[in-house]
Amino acid sequence: MIIRQSIGSVLRSLMAIALVAVLVLGSGLTARATTQQELDEITAQWQTSAHGLNDVNCASCHQNKETKEFIETPNHESCQSCHEQSVDTFLLSKHGIRLLEEKSPLTPAMARLPMKHEAMDQQMNCNACHNVHSANTVEASVDACLTCHNDNHSLNYQNSKHAELFADSKELPRPGAGAVSCATCHLPREVDDRLETPIVYVNHNNTYNLKPQDRMVGDVCMNCHGIEYSYNSIFDPELVEANFDRSPTLELQTFDLMKAAEERRTGNTSN
Repeated sequence: MIIRQSIGSVLRSLMAIALVAVLVLGSGLTARATTQQELDEITAQWQTSAHGLNDVNCASCHQNKETKEFIETPNHESCQSCHEQSVDTFLLSKHGIRLLEEKSPLTPAMARLPMKHEAMDQQMNCNACHNVHSANTVEASVDACLTCHNDNHSLNYQNSKHAELFADSKELPRPGAGAVSCATCHLPREVDDRLETPIVYVNHNNTYNLKPQDRMVGDVCMNCHGIEYSYNSIFDPELVEANFDRSPTLELQTFDLMKAAEERRTGNTSN
């Protein structure tokens, strides 16, 4: 075990050295190289990231797989080589559809919802939510969203019960199973059980379960809540704007009709 840990430590150190070499020399344009302090910070972020711990090194992102040429600024195509499902669903979202159509990336300045003034020129790509070197999904789950979004629903998240659960279950390098973040609801998990060991993917199409609203009930809400609670919440505009900071008070007549029909069918009127 000690030998294996030592080998792993040596490999990470070599990769850190390679990172400096690639960034400084790889493009042949040393004028584009960053400062030593920044390189040290990048190396430290990478070493403790999910990528670093799984031996995904600098060349995995910064080198063209076919030509072996240096890629100074990797884009979603580099991510796609490993995260195919995530990128494919991202390209179908409001955030990524312009890239799919080979247009310039979406920016908050183009959005209809209120956005933070200082984020108006932020380009919507993988890097907008995922720090490229730390790959910290805790930051991507909430902080990345609130970097741009300035609408009431988004801002009220911090006052919600969901935010309390998220704060109580942060487990780097990803949120704990009990966390309820922006991503939990807007990027639902999907299970691919076709393999011997089922794999959980994140659907990065943030548009998918917004319309119709009841799609979110089945995909997200009912993972934790009952059907009646979920529907009475998602169809209450004021509660949605408040980011579900309280229990629902709406009582959809549909459920009363369903209960009455069930009573007539079974003859059970005890309720």
